[in-house]
Amino acid sequence: MKTDIEIAQAAELTPIAEVAGQLGIEQEELEVYGRYKAKLSEEYIEKIKKNPEGRLILVTAINPTPAGEGKTTITVGLGQAFARLGKKAVIALREPSLGPCFGIKGGAAGGGYSQVVPMEDLNLHFTGDFHAITAANNLLAALLDNHIQQGNLLRIDPRQIVWKRCLDMNDRALRNIVIGMGGKANGMVREDHFIITVASEIMAILCLASDFKDLKERLSRIIVAYDYSGEPVTAKDLQAVGAMAALLKDAMKPNLIQTLEHTPALVHGGPFANIAHGCNSVMATKTALKMADYVITEAGFGADLGAEKFFDIKCRMADLKPDAVVLVATVRALKYNGGVAKEDLARKDMKALQAGIVNLEKHISNIHKYGVPIVVALNAFASDTQEEIDYVQKFCEDRDCEFSLAEVWEKGGEGGTILAGKVLDTLEHKRSFFEPLYGDEISLTEKIHTVASEIYGAGGVTYTAAAKRQLEKLERAGFGRLPVCIAKTQYSLSDDPKLLGRPVGFEMHVREVYVSAGAGFVVALTGDVMTMPGLPKTPAAYRIDVDDDGKIVGLF
Repeated sequence: MKTDIEIAQAAELTPIAEVAGQLGIEQEELEVYGRYKAKLSEEYIEKIKKNPEGRLILVTAINPTPAGEGKTTITVGLGQAFARLGKKAVIALREPSLGPCFGIKGGAAGGGYSQVVPMEDLNLHFTGDFHAITAANNLLAALLDNHIQQGNLLRIDPRQIVWKRCLDMNDRALRNIVIGMGGKANGMVREDHFIITVASEIMAILCLASDFKDLKERLSRIIVAYDYSGEPVTAKDLQAVGAMAALLKDAMKPNLIQTLEHTPALVHGGPFANIAHGCNSVMATKTALKMADYVITEAGFGADLGAEKFFDIKCRMADLKPDAVVLVATVRALKYNGGVAKEDLARKDMKALQAGIVNLEKHISNIHKYGVPIVVALNAFASDTQEEIDYVQKFCEDRDCEFSLAEVWEKGGEGGTILAGKVLDTLEHKRSFFEPLYGDEISLTEKIHTVASEIYGAGGVTYTAAAKRQLEKLERAGFGRLPVCIAKTQYSLSDDPKLLGRPVGFEMHVREVYVSAGAGFVVALTGDVMTMPGLPKTPAAYRIDVDDDGKIVGLF
């Protein structure tokens, strides 16, 4: 059986100008990166703003497991299936981070015969968007330390610096470092930190900015530190905004590539679903809605993280109204939630399936709270039995959502036509009454409690003394109307990755709270969430190589 990268490399790609032509885009409206990648020009984006908007379909999933769910694969396969049915569809995805490609997760191009290509480019440097974000982030850090070195007119308190450097690579040794050593000429000695680029506030800003003017306004609001009086110091105060914007000018433009079946895909932005809104950029989504009749987009990790943030942060800020949700599950993942070990998941086990399906049940219930109709897509595996599939189908239909088996990994768009038909039928016969879970007017503490209790199933929320002080400070500073972004593990509905299935009544623990003033949300860190991951004992990097013909191997 071919690997994902072998399937992708064997495909015959269509020149990107021809892919764009499917949507009526002229070659001069593209900024081309080689033969198979392009950015949409500012002129084209402006030209289509008066077009009617298409229907917005969100793909999300149950909590991720080692068994795999295939959310991106379903997203790509569904887009291909829409095209096979003669529908004008565009896929809108996030860009993958370099870090996981060399770590444990692999890439994020989909899988099998439902991939976006060129797969190697996408998973490595692509069009340089993430490098631009890294540079802008670190320019701000450099200007901050230089300001202190050059006299510190803003009276920045080195003990209250909150801006961190970033790198798009898993490197645990950089989590906590000391800078400025070696004498006065090398700056002030202080503790510093690195985060992975996708966790940078600039990534979230790029993804949430509606246009270039909005980008600059958001950059100006970034809080980098506090002065000796406890007042915030911003990127604007450091005169950093113009130079940062210059670095991000091209990165703001959505990237156009194709699927294995030449369906157009906008791939742009990529923040952690743990630490930011976990979706592709507002620019890409809103542009896609003007380009096509149907837009299939994706939110990161399980629905408790990705979908919640898509609804409560992205849709709120961008005034998006999703028309339907496709909720991805697998029989294997449900049995894992029911207590079956990874190596035994291929065996039929109805008892475990019945125990683990409560995870799916909770996600269905959560999405219904937003008023959006649901189609459950069961990603098919060869080991699935008909009895197991029938059980999941009846379970879903009893809870007022459509159900479809999806075979897009093996069959591409052809394996998703039944699913696409179910989605189209849902769009035609079920109306979306989308509303965010909470309003702007309630306090930050109430917002955190609402998400924790309503979405996660927590019985209550406990705060460290530091988190309580931070919440009080943010309310006093006027940030109380912002939405909350709760950073927690993706592996459980709770903040404990070991609690599988559907935990209820647990205490959720908030250890730190801070504001991403430029992005426009307040982050609550729970459990042991890391903003700079490490590499595993056997990193994926060990398997990646380039052969004598210049072909990349081992990437997945």
